[in-house]
Amino acid sequence: MSFRPTLSLLLLCLTLGRASAQEPAVSFRRDVAPILLDSCQACHGAKKAEGGYRVDTFEQLQKPGDSGETPIAAQPGEPSELLRRLTCEDEFERMPAESEPLAAAQIAVVEKWIAAGAKFDGDDPAQPLNLVIPPPTYAAPPQSYGRAVPITAVAFSPDGKLLIVGGYHELTLWDAATGALARRIPNVGQRTYAIDLAPGGETLAVACGEPGRSGEVRLIQLSTGEVQGVVSRSDDVVLDVAYRPGTTQLAAALTDGSIRIIDTATQQLVRTISSHADWVTAVSWSDDGKVLASGSLDKTAKAYDAETGEVLASFPGHNAAVRDVRILPGNDQAVSVGADARVRRWQLAEAKQTAEIGIGGEGRALLRSGDKLFVPCTDKLVRRIDLKENKVAQQYEGHADWLLTAALSPAAEQPSLATGDFAGEVRVWNAADGTLLKNWTAKP
Repeated sequence: MSFRPTLSLLLLCLTLGRASAQEPAVSFRRDVAPILLDSCQACHGAKKAEGGYRVDTFEQLQKPGDSGETPIAAQPGEPSELLRRLTCEDEFERMPAESEPLAAAQIAVVEKWIAAGAKFDGDDPAQPLNLVIPPPTYAAPPQSYGRAVPITAVAFSPDGKLLIVGGYHELTLWDAATGALARRIPNVGQRTYAIDLAPGGETLAVACGEPGRSGEVRLIQLSTGEVQGVVSRSDDVVLDVAYRPGTTQLAAALTDGSIRIIDTATQQLVRTISSHADWVTAVSWSDDGKVLASGSLDKTAKAYDAETGEVLASFPGHNAAVRDVRILPGNDQAVSVGADARVRRWQLAEAKQTAEIGIGGEGRALLRSGDKLFVPCTDKLVRRIDLKENKVAQQYEGHADWLLTAALSPAAEQPSLATGDFAGEVRVWNAADGTLLKNWTAKP
C-alpha cells in the first residue's frame, strides 16, 4: 500500500525537476537590466544617486551605498540589501521610493537571479544598462494612422524614385512621382530623426528613439527592410547621422553632447568626440571626408579633423541653437543655420564670419547642390540661397506648418527637393525653379 504513493511522489518530483530544468535561466541583460532601467535608475543613476547608490551599470550595482550594506550577496543565501529594499513593507525603505512596489513577477526575477549567483552575461560590466539590454524588436506600427505624425526625416532612394519618410515605429516608402504608398519598413524606434544612405545606397542608417528614454542608430537593408545591426545606443534620441564619403564610417549626433564615429562594417566604435556642452543636433562631412562638422544646442558650430577628432574651429556667432552646418568645397569655409533665423558663412581658420543671410524663421536644415543652398524654415517657407551672392534667390511657398526636414534627390541633371512639415505633409519640388511636382500627407 505504501509503494504506489511513493512511486507517485517520485514521478511528481521527476516531472517538476524536468520542468525546472527546461525553464530558462534568468539573464541580467535580458530580464534584470530592463527592470532596473525602468524602475530604479531615475533615482539611482549617474546624475542622481539617492542614498549614494547607483544601478546604472552592473559595476555600480555591486557597490554599497551610504548605508554600507552589501547590495548583491557574494554567495547565494546571504542577505542582499537590494532584494530587501524591493520586498520590505516599510514604505520609507522600500524601493522604488514614492511609487508603487514592483510587481511580484519582477521581484521574483531579481530574487531568482541573485539566488543563481547574480551573474553578468553582457560584454562590459561598466557599460550603461541601456547598452547592455539587447536591442528591442519593436511592436508593429498601426495599420492605419488616426492622425498624421510630424515629418522629422526624409531621404530619397538611390534612383530618386522613392521617398523614404519617418513614421511611427516605421519608415514609409512613397512613390515620389505619384505620392502613392509603395511599402513600409517596420521595427524602427518610435520616432525617426534622420536617415542617411551608405555609399552604394543599399543600407539605411536610421537615427531614431523615444524622447527622454532611449535612442539608437539602426542599419537597415533598403531592399528587404531587414535590420542589419544597431551600431549606437543611448538614453535619449539620436538626432542625426551622416556617412563619411567613400568609407564605412558613420557619425551620430547624441543628446549627451557627444559625437560617435562608428565603423559600420565591423560595427565597432572608432572614436567619441565630446566637444559640445549640450545636445549635438547635426553632423555632416566635407565632400572629401577630411573634415567633420557639427551643430549643437550649446549655440556653437564646430569643425574637426576627421582622422583625429581634433577641433579645427568653433564658431559661436549664432548666439542661439545651431540646427545644421555644412563644410563648403575647399574645406576652408562653412555655413551654419539655427534658431536666430540666420544663415552664417564663416572661415575655419579663425572661426570668423564672412557673410550673414537673413531668413524668416528658424532654419532646420541645410542642403547644398553646387552653388545653391536650400533651407527649410519654421515660417513654412523653403529658401534657396545663392552662395555666389550670399543672398536668398527664391522662396518656395505652399506648406501650412513648420518645415522640419528636407532632402535632395541624387539626380544630377534635374534634382528634386523633398520637404516635410509638422502637420505630416510632404512636398516634392523641382529644385531648380521651385515648381511643385507633388504633395501628399504621409499618413498610411
